[in-house]
Amino acid sequence: MADRVVLFIDAQNMYQGARRAFFDRFAHYVQGQFDPQALGRLIVDRGPTTRVLQQVRVYTGRPEATKEHKSYAAHLRQVAAWKAKGVVVIPRTLRYPATWPQEKAREKGIDVHLAVDFVTLALEGFYEVGIMASADTDLVPALEYVHRKLGRTVEVVAWRSARARGRLSISGANIWCHWIDRVGYDAIADPTDYTL
Repeated sequence: MADRVVLFIDAQNMYQGARRAFFDRFAHYVQGQFDPQALGRLIVDRGPTTRVLQQVRVYTGRPEATKEHKSYAAHLRQVAAWKAKGVVVIPRTLRYPATWPQEKAREKGIDVHLAVDFVTLALEGFYEVGIMASADTDLVPALEYVHRKLGRTVEVVAWRSARARGRLSISGANIWCHWIDRVGYDAIADPTDYTL
């Protein structure tokens, strides 16, 4: 029987990572976007064993409608496109500092929500293989717990280029990394301008 895979994606972290890995800082903002479901299929197809993609989960910050109407509308269009392909989207409203718009809004709680779900779904037996797509080291304790305490297979996803090779890892454990190079990125890129 094939192992069930759940892919957990830290959307902003992966988007910014793709931009750093493959584009210059002046590239159009659609450069770095990717199709989460296509990423999941790519990973399962390239995996080391026979697997089935159980679910793709995207954790993302959401602009506040009253503060950034255009960005909010674009975000909703992007989320609708993801959901139409079967992706589970977990949004959290961005936090706006008192000095906004001089200081940018920030994501708060995305990594915690992802980590809690990574552990909870493992405890509930929802997957045999949990794959984390992020370079945020705050997520390492969740990886460690699921790997060491629950005995589940954990893996990570990272972009690979001459400018980027950062990946999550667990001290003393050899966990599989699904490296995505520029050819892989181009296969899953999403060039849609959701602001239009």
